[in-house]
Amino acid sequence: MTLLDTTGVRAAGSEGEALLDVRGLQRHFPLRKGLLRRQYAAVQAVDGVDLQVRAGETVGLVGESGCGKSTTGRLLVRLDEPTGGSNRFDGRDITHLSQRQLRPLRRDVQIVFQDPYSSLNPRHSVGQIVGAPLRLQKVQTPHGTRRAVQDLLALVGLNPEHYNRYPHEFSGGQRQRIGIARALALRPKLLICDEPVSALDVSIQAQVVNLLEDLQSEFNLSYLFIAHDLSVVRHISDRVAVMYLGRIAEQAPRVELYDSPMHPYTKALLSAVPVPDPDEREARERIRLTGDVPSPVSPPSACRFHTRCWKARDLCSTVTPPLLEVAPGHQIACHFPEPATPEATAWAHASSDLDEQVRGDAAAAADLERRLAEGATPVTIASGTDAGRGARRGSSTSG
Repeated sequence: MTLLDTTGVRAAGSEGEALLDVRGLQRHFPLRKGLLRRQYAAVQAVDGVDLQVRAGETVGLVGESGCGKSTTGRLLVRLDEPTGGSNRFDGRDITHLSQRQLRPLRRDVQIVFQDPYSSLNPRHSVGQIVGAPLRLQKVQTPHGTRRAVQDLLALVGLNPEHYNRYPHEFSGGQRQRIGIARALALRPKLLICDEPVSALDVSIQAQVVNLLEDLQSEFNLSYLFIAHDLSVVRHISDRVAVMYLGRIAEQAPRVELYDSPMHPYTKALLSAVPVPDPDEREARERIRLTGDVPSPVSPPSACRFHTRCWKARDLCSTVTPPLLEVAPGHQIACHFPEPATPEATAWAHASSDLDEQVRGDAAAAADLERRLAEGATPVTIASGTDAGRGARRGSSTSG
């Protein structure tokens, strides 16, 4: 198989099968002080993330700055060691593999970094940068490494004659294309795109996004596209996950999430997206959240959004809402979702009944949290039937 031959590249399962399956992923950074450097607290950057990416699919990961998006991306590609949870890639648990065991995995999982200026070594030529994965993995190419690198440069829209140039001779968009070429050198199955267009102007953003879509069509790549630009995410993603303070708040197919958001945080986030039509902009409700984003060192109890949520009740501060499926393919971690569908309305009504039952009763609240964690829903608990317990949790591959 030549470097640019796609025959046999897709070793993953058929379409619809989870290529990446993450459950309860955590990364806590310890805070230490004193002569003995004892830990006194921890930054809970990522705290229980559940996420799946199918073969050939693009999943967008959005949220405010500091919510843990980039840390999640680094954990998935194993540039950082997770504190807890599991990370399975192509059916194999890679959560705690050693660096030696990870070396073969590097062929299948690559990352495109956010900053096209600092992610390229200024002392290395483009040929050295793009060819480094081939040399490190000892990949034999039919016509040599130089020819393979030139083919990659042409693939991402750069002149093959740029082989001997250095990063400072390129614009920001061209540097990002060099980073993409480096990530594609080993023909990975999954690309983690960590805000790949945030440092670029709008016209260059469109070029890079279109390039990523063309490459996905050609090589059947899977993307985890991390960004805070909701318009870009809407354009490129098949499914979207919304992250808040280290946890997934909501995930759903793109159209459903943008047209009918159920989590209050998602609704507030989407209301901040600029609208070019003046009439539509005036008619739209703008939701302004009060208060500051809590510190990940001491996050709020139970639902982490309850300190800023206009729908919060006692239940939100005492019982942690797990990520459960409200409608087919649509998951939220919220007791009182927006009434976007009949299912969400019934969910909120059931939670209102449960709020009355557990108010002021710590034991009842703990029992409710346990049942929700096991997969029961507010609707089944309020009605007295916990049928299908566990069947609807974490099923983000549906839809």
